[in-house]
Amino acid sequence: MTGVVKPSTLTLEEFLKQPETKPAREFIDGRVEQKPMPQGKHSRLQLRFCEQINEIAEAAQVAMAFPELRCTFGGRSIVPDATVFHWERIPFDANGEVANAFETYPDWTIEILSPDQTTTKVIRNILHCLKHGSQLGWLIDPEERVILVFRPEQLPTELIGDDVLPVLPTLTLALTVNDVFAWLKGRQRL
Repeated sequence: MTGVVKPSTLTLEEFLKQPETKPAREFIDGRVEQKPMPQGKHSRLQLRFCEQINEIAEAAQVAMAFPELRCTFGGRSIVPDATVFHWERIPFDANGEVANAFETYPDWTIEILSPDQTTTKVIRNILHCLKHGSQLGWLIDPEERVILVFRPEQLPTELIGDDVLPVLPTLTLALTVNDVFAWLKGRQRL
């Protein structure tokens, strides 16, 4: 089960100086919390989502999707399952390479519910992102085959089946809930 490591006496700055762990730990409201180890469905959805976004957006320098990227902002340091950043918001270093530290919110945050995660904890991270500037959040529940969509200042929307999923306005991507869950099936062998 995802758990609180311990009530932390660490500051956010001290937390960020610690070595990374696998699975990642997050700093939330002064607590250090361990994320669960991703399992098969989670990993597959995360991979295919990032591939889909990067296939249409990266070459055109519109946006880029990142799996398990640490984002530090608003007093928290979280590691959403996938994030999407508009190109102009991606930090690049002096060599023109993607920077290691992202000290900002993602434009779009995606969480994939694992069997041993609490929905509340995951939703709280999505809401934190929205509060600090994210435009869109998805909570993907592989067991229920539902995707909850979160937008700033709006009630969440429950989407199922052939419902078309909202994406960032700069992306030309048409996906339904069924399309997303079809990613769980392996490609057919010829």
